[in-house]
Amino acid sequence: MIRYVLRRLLQLIPVFFGTTFLIYVLVWAVPGDPFSGKCGQTACPQAYVDLMTEKFHLNDNLILQYLKYLGSLFTGDWGETFNGTSVGELIATSYPITLRLALVAVLIEAVIGLTAGVLTGLRGKGFLDNLVLVSTTFLISLPVFVTAIVLQLVLGTELGIIDTSVSDNPGFGELIVPGIALGSLSMAYVARLTRTSIAENRHADYIRTAIAKGQPNSRVVGVHLLRNSVIPVLTFLGTDLGALMGGAIVTEGVFNINGLGGLIFRGIQNRESATVVGVVVLLVLVYLLMSLIVDLLYAVLDPRIRYD
Repeated sequence: MIRYVLRRLLQLIPVFFGTTFLIYVLVWAVPGDPFSGKCGQTACPQAYVDLMTEKFHLNDNLILQYLKYLGSLFTGDWGETFNGTSVGELIATSYPITLRLALVAVLIEAVIGLTAGVLTGLRGKGFLDNLVLVSTTFLISLPVFVTAIVLQLVLGTELGIIDTSVSDNPGFGELIVPGIALGSLSMAYVARLTRTSIAENRHADYIRTAIAKGQPNSRVVGVHLLRNSVIPVLTFLGTDLGALMGGAIVTEGVFNINGLGGLIFRGIQNRESATVVGVVVLLVLVYLLMSLIVDLLYAVLDPRIRYD
């Protein structure tokens, strides 16, 4: 198991450098004046341009710029915006809110999606299976922003059950409805993935063997069937947490949530390259961490994987 963990850690290193270099080049190599609009309606003074050019190493080639950025990043310095605000402080303020929203979304999609998938997978075709099939198709066909706006209008504007905008530092309770909107698409996929996996595995040889040995139905389902059927679902849920954090821009915009989505949106809009690179690098780290955790869980659930 230790060799498997070390091998997976070593595999993450080139992925980290490759993705962060690509992000850095794509953001900083955008054509145009990086200081356009930074001094109001007038052009920035040459002294300011020279100072910023020196500060962000814009006279160096992109590879050297990237290496200097990484050097600062490894010391905990995420850089500064053009007006001198620390990107690390901006991320520290926004990150917990987006993380709470993503956790609420993952929890909702895991509980509802897994429950619906297990029930329909065990019972087979019938009313419940058709109901889940229709409802998941409906959710998959709806873009996330449509789901978010409909929930906001119905539950907030029409029924008054929730506030149409959340507070500046929302708790888990305020994020339930935005979490439903954000996780609705993945919830439908989890339900279908679980249903298919359960339906395939319940007729497998090891399940028939367990039944023939006289094991109770609860053990056959809870230990043998679910343990093997949940592996692809865990993979999906693990990587989806990173995707939800990066894809929360629309949901945060609809419910006026001050998270990473709003931060990166404003960064793109104002061409704050340091902010965009900092947030995206953080999301890359989250992806890699979740990928590692999923792979380790995978190896625990199916020991054959660690020996491949």
